[in-house]
Amino acid sequence: MSIDTARSGRNAEIYLDHAATSFPKPKSVVEEVTRAVVELASPGRGQSRRAARAEAMVQKARETAARFFAVVEPSRLVFTKSATESLNVAIKGFLKTGHRVLTSSMEHNAVARPLTRLARERALEIVRVPCFADGSLDLEALQRALNPPPALAVFVHASNVNGALVATPKVLSMCREAGVPVLLDAAQTAGLLPISVLDYDLGMLACSGHKGLLGPSGIGILYIRSDLQVEPLIEGGTGSHSEQWVQPREMPEAMESGTPNMPGIAGLRAGMECVSAMGLQTLQQHELGLADEVARRLEGIKGVQVHRPSVRGGNAVSFTVNGMAPHDAAMILAEAGIGVRAGLHCAPWAHQTLGTYPMGTVRVSPGWCTTREDVDIFVQTLEAMLMRRRRRHAERAKTA
Repeated sequence: MSIDTARSGRNAEIYLDHAATSFPKPKSVVEEVTRAVVELASPGRGQSRRAARAEAMVQKARETAARFFAVVEPSRLVFTKSATESLNVAIKGFLKTGHRVLTSSMEHNAVARPLTRLARERALEIVRVPCFADGSLDLEALQRALNPPPALAVFVHASNVNGALVATPKVLSMCREAGVPVLLDAAQTAGLLPISVLDYDLGMLACSGHKGLLGPSGIGILYIRSDLQVEPLIEGGTGSHSEQWVQPREMPEAMESGTPNMPGIAGLRAGMECVSAMGLQTLQQHELGLADEVARRLEGIKGVQVHRPSVRGGNAVSFTVNGMAPHDAAMILAEAGIGVRAGLHCAPWAHQTLGTYPMGTVRVSPGWCTTREDVDIFVQTLEAMLMRRRRRHAERAKTA
């Protein structure tokens, strides 16, 4: 990993929560965020040189994202504040009253909650295609659910809980053959797996910028295929057609009301350039390889259960410790200087599928700058923690 990070030396904490947000950010990302704050104004809203430079930067970022995801028309890419906002715009702007929509039992609340609301408000029929206990989608159930074809299929690309690849190429091809547009939630895979909207024939793509794309928080991307009509979630100033009382229909203005997040867009462009420089294949081998190593070594620890996928697509590894609440285990690790995440990870459907509801799991997710030394220290710390726990239980049993 040759890209400079934004810090020098190593923090005391070993950070293993990259499925939530990547850290540290590459040095160039921090520099571009700072440059946007210091040097740029609002694009399309003035005749100053700073406004012109801002407009050029946004266009360059859109073109960078278009190349990254093999989008022919950059105008079909919209900048949002997060994958969650992208999913809400797509779901609420596309689905109409009485529509039938497919999703999976491994979805994040960013999909589950808007669908649940629209089921109540627009009488949607939600078909939740079941997944197996490893997180993989039941293809026979999907085949049945595609007849008759629904208006939309919304699938997570890879689970944020255990890294399972849910929307496999086979799943996407089955939807394509049935003529069903797919909204792909790529929050966990953008910047880790190659994603081509052309090869996958995606209807829509939603992703965040602060995870695998190495950008700052508060920025996301939404792609909308040209044959799909999506109503904007927010209306207002676009810097164009100001004489009209209605929202312009042209993309991307139709979906980008208000002053854009200039630092976020600048940092996202720098992050995507870093990912491209390092190479997706290199990042994939590094992060998924470390995730598999973590899972393998955890499986060798007595009293630990790993909720491992059969096909890995994300860097998340979930485990539970017999007789210990996930939050307790995570807190002990935090006290030892190791940052992980515990709980339901905003994905209760997924935990019900994996059999870890309602307590959830401890999640470990290596990232672009995680080392094998980090993994060694994490595993050794966990083993020492469990050894102390067993000794305490043995001493209590003697005195009982």
